[in-house]
Amino acid sequence: MSNFKSVQLVLKPPAPHMVGDGFRVHNFFPSGYNMGMLRMSPFFLLDYGSKIEFPASEKPRGVGVHPHRGFETVTIAFHGRVAHHDSTGNSGVIGEGDVQWMTAGSGILHKEYHETEYSKKGGPFQMVQLWVNLPAKDKMTPPKYQALENSQLGKYQLPDDKGVVEVIAGEFNGVKGPATIFTPMHVYTARLKKGAGFSFFLPEKFNTGILMVDGSMKINEEENLPVDHFAIFRNDGTEIKIKALEDAVFLVLSGKPINEPIVPYGPFLMNTKEEIMQAFSDLNSGKFGVLED
Repeated sequence: MSNFKSVQLVLKPPAPHMVGDGFRVHNFFPSGYNMGMLRMSPFFLLDYGSKIEFPASEKPRGVGVHPHRGFETVTIAFHGRVAHHDSTGNSGVIGEGDVQWMTAGSGILHKEYHETEYSKKGGPFQMVQLWVNLPAKDKMTPPKYQALENSQLGKYQLPDDKGVVEVIAGEFNGVKGPATIFTPMHVYTARLKKGAGFSFFLPEKFNTGILMVDGSMKINEEENLPVDHFAIFRNDGTEIKIKALEDAVFLVLSGKPINEPIVPYGPFLMNTKEEIMQAFSDLNSGKFGVLED
């Protein structure tokens, strides 16, 4: 008797839009399919930059200085290179296979741009950005920046050199990821050769989705997941069985829901309208620090 975590929907990529002039993204949630702000909690937003070719540019494309409070931004690079600077003095560059995990917490200013040398040459660009909500008790935690190079990620090698699972947060088959997290979750990418397959297990009540970054695969022996599509699962089982129909790369998101009110407004993600108003007051009074554009 199987205990599959069944697929509720396979979502095609929504129409893309630009974030700044450097990130062309498909917003799967919360707005892409009107699935609500809590359906994938603790993950609040998924912006997927499907593969695109950027022409060479002397001026790096990107997003200028902007504030955040109350959540974390996670950028996962598949192609291209992104530079980060923030008002706490942190900076970093991520390339293929790397991750930027920024805890905005009590408030931060930051900017993200195509890395200078990548920008001068141009080339393929493919990224994921997540907004990960923070529980009310942690929303005002001090800001933090984690630059996670691919070599730092937990690695689970599949038998017979069929592929690798790269663990960013949580764990996979006992291999742990390096990201510091505030809510129980599992975030990992998998890179499989054609025909490779395996089963993995996640808690029944965790909200779970899989983004198909490259190639395609079959889920639970019945559902096909094509490239650039997102599968959202019901909260009804623990096992997910996958098989790569061609060489494949995919991202798994699974986390324990945060069952608290959410009040989002622009770059802030809080629990009440009063907290949103306080965020703007603190921003205007300089409490988020200073960062040159």
